[in-house]
Amino acid sequence: MARIMALDYGTVRTGIAVTDELQLIASGLKTVATNELMTFLKAYLQEEPLELLVIGKPKQMNNTDSQSELAIQKFIESLNETFPGLAIERIDERFTSKMAFQSMIDSGIKKKKRREKGLIDTISATLILQNYLAQKP
Repeated sequence: MARIMALDYGTVRTGIAVTDELQLIASGLKTVATNELMTFLKAYLQEEPLELLVIGKPKQMNNTDSQSELAIQKFIESLNETFPGLAIERIDERFTSKMAFQSMIDSGIKKKKRREKGLIDTISATLILQNYLAQKP
């Protein structure tokens, strides 16, 4: 079975998480600079097959799209052109950054390490993927 990948897309950095081959466990992979994301995905897909790419859908508290949604839509258009056969799903990502930060505190990560925004992005992508797996039929 191919893996599922999740992205916590940001205009500067994008957190990435993947499942194991049985699609049971979500693990943080890394954070990459968003301007290098397509290069990373091309290299990754040459090594590992993906069944699905899950991309967080940022929403405001009133359920409207956040400001970053326009950039994500442009990125998805580029993905569809570059990887036409790759399935893409969206999942609500509200509160994932706050939950990621809290999980770092709960797991005892030192304050200096918690300041690394890339770590929060990777954990956020993992939470997005865990949420997707929990909702998956």
